[in-house]
Amino acid sequence: MSTDHWADLELRHLQSFRAVADTGSFHAAADLLEYTQSAVSQHIATLEGIVGLRLFERSRGRRTVELTEPGHLLLRHTEAVMARLSAAQADLRSWSEGASGVLRVGTYQSVGARILPALVSRFAAAWPGVEVRLREDHDDVRLLSLVESGELDLAFSVLPLPAGPFEAVELLRDPYVLMVASGSPMAHHVGPVLREIGEQPLIGFSACRTTELAEAYLRHSGCEPHVVFRSDDNGTVQGLVAAGVGSALVPLLTVDEDDPSVTLLPADVPPRIVGLAWHRDRHHSPANQAFVSLAREVCAGVRVEIPAAAA
Repeated sequence: MSTDHWADLELRHLQSFRAVADTGSFHAAADLLEYTQSAVSQHIATLEGIVGLRLFERSRGRRTVELTEPGHLLLRHTEAVMARLSAAQADLRSWSEGASGVLRVGTYQSVGARILPALVSRFAAAWPGVEVRLREDHDDVRLLSLVESGELDLAFSVLPLPAGPFEAVELLRDPYVLMVASGSPMAHHVGPVLREIGEQPLIGFSACRTTELAEAYLRHSGCEPHVVFRSDDNGTVQGLVAAGVGSALVPLLTVDEDDPSVTLLPADVPPRIVGLAWHRDRHHSPANQAFVSLAREVCAGVRVEIPAAAA
């Protein structure tokens, strides 16, 4: 493989390559990029000529194509290149906008309900020229991937962070509680509940690190969780517990503590650590820094203590 031709590589070659890899089709990639199919085919042919290797298997009679082993290898590098270019674009946009423009923040449900209202209100008063644009997702790993690609400036996340080019500050520690129906025998339980958690049906969240970390801790402690239902909605989880379908091991911030139909018991599980993350290699604008500082101030005043009756 000669390196002489790599200087001829263009961004559009990599864009077409990634689009074909993602869609499995030259036709679908052309629609995605708003190119002609012949243009996409030419880009791929040029790219294969530059690298000197075949990147796709094209089976006769099939409309889809598959990556070769060299294609998979190049795709990993392509994703990194495209992510850094997106981050550079976002940096330059942030630098040019200064104290105006848009601050894009990733968040999830419990933060949106308990932390964001006061935080966004205070930030808007201090930075009236900056629009805070929120992106909600129950999976903080997806939010972090958008930070890496430059589509988000900041994202609330559970600590510790997964591997990646991220930095974060800790905002607060959110204790886990066992939420049970107020009419159940467990509502009158006194003392640790770790052993009892494995003896009853559980309601859990569908796909988030909050649930994964708690369930991993249970298994590490010799307690296999018996999950009978999962949902992405905090209210649905609480409603199912109130109806007696099962109990739920959840962080306190996800719970409506004024609901008399459920009782909260302290759980012997390390607390969820809520943080705010950003890309370590990107320009951290004054507005970003101000949002992080205000987030720490707001979270310092958020009550995350198990109700005295439960404790």
